[in-house]
Amino acid sequence: MTRIVVLGGDGVGPEVTAAAVRVLEAVSKRFKLGLEFEEALIGGIAYDKAGSPLPAATIDACKSSTGILLGAVGGPKWDTIEVSKRPEQGLLGIRKALGLFANLRPVTAIPELAAASPLKPEKLRGVDILVIRELTGGIYFGKRGRTASAAFDTCEYTVGEIERVCRVAAKLAMGRRRKITSVDKANVLDTSRLWRDVATRVFRDEFPELKVEHLLVDAAAMHLLSRPADFDVMVTENMFGDILTDEASMLAGSMGLLPSASLGDSGPGLYEPIHGSAPDIAGQGVANPCGTMLSAAMLLRHSCKAPEAAAAIEQAVGAALRAGARTRDIAGSGARDWLGTTAFTDVVLKNLPAG
Repeated sequence: MTRIVVLGGDGVGPEVTAAAVRVLEAVSKRFKLGLEFEEALIGGIAYDKAGSPLPAATIDACKSSTGILLGAVGGPKWDTIEVSKRPEQGLLGIRKALGLFANLRPVTAIPELAAASPLKPEKLRGVDILVIRELTGGIYFGKRGRTASAAFDTCEYTVGEIERVCRVAAKLAMGRRRKITSVDKANVLDTSRLWRDVATRVFRDEFPELKVEHLLVDAAAMHLLSRPADFDVMVTENMFGDILTDEASMLAGSMGLLPSASLGDSGPGLYEPIHGSAPDIAGQGVANPCGTMLSAAMLLRHSCKAPEAAAAIEQAVGAALRAGARTRDIAGSGARDWLGTTAFTDVVLKNLPAG
C-alpha cells in the first residue's frame, strides 16, 4: 500500500489539493501505483476543529505515510490569536517533526506563458532554475521575543545544518548543468559568514566538478531578474530562500504555477505549491492548481520512486498550457476565456497518457 496524506489546510488549499488528487488517482490507475489517500488537519482549520494548528493525530498520520500533499495554511481569520497557535505554526511544526531540512523549488519559464511574466520574453529564454532552501534553521526557528517597546528574532545556524543542505544541493547540481550558486549576506551577518565558509569547503572538497558562485542576497535578487537563465542550482538559508523563490515565481508568470518538495534524510517528504492560501479567492473555484499538480509529480518522483508517472503529470500540465488552457491568474488582463480550477483539471486529465 502506498498511502498519501492530504493536508488541504486553509483558503484555496482544499480546492487545489482536490484537483491534484484527481490527477494522482488517474495516474495511479494508469501506472498501477496503488495509491491510497487519507485526509488530515493542519493550519487554521485544525485550530478551529482541534485547538491546535498541528494536532498529534496529523503528525502520526504523516510519519506513517509514503508522502504528504499539502495545500496552504493561514488567513486573516486567525491573525489575532496568539502566535504559537497561528496556522503557520502548523507548517513550521510539521517540517520540524519530520526533519524536512531541504526545500526544492524548481522554476521553469514556459514560452507560451511569457506574456504572464513581467519580464521581457528574451529574458526568459532558457530559464530552468532549482532553488534549494534550508528549511529547519535560521531566523524562523531561532529564539524570539517581544515587549511593548522592542522585539527580537534570532538567526542561528550550525555547521552540520549548512553541510547537509549544501550536499543535497550539490548532488542535484551534479545531475544538471553542474553549476551552483550559494546565496548569503556574508558582508554583514556572522551566520552568513559561517554559511559561506562551510559551503566553500563542502563544494571544494566533495564536489570539485562543480562550478561554484557565491552571491550576496541583494545581488542575487537583482540577478534573478537581470540574468535568470544563467542560474542552474541555487542554495541558501531559510528566509532568503523564502523571499527569493517568491520573486523567482514571476519568471514563470504566477506563484500558482510552481511546486515544491521538502525532504529529509529519510521518511516521507512534504509536497506543496509555493503559493499561499489566497483567502480573497477561496471558495470561488478559480485557483490555479498547476503548482499543486506539479508538487504531486514531485511526490511521485521522490517519495514513490515512480518517475514515469511523475513525468506523465508534468507532460500533461505542460500540454494543457501549451494548448492554451489558462486559469484566471495567467490568462492576462481582461481575458474572459479562462478556466476555473475544475475545468482546468479536466483538460490536464485529458492530456494524461492512455492506460
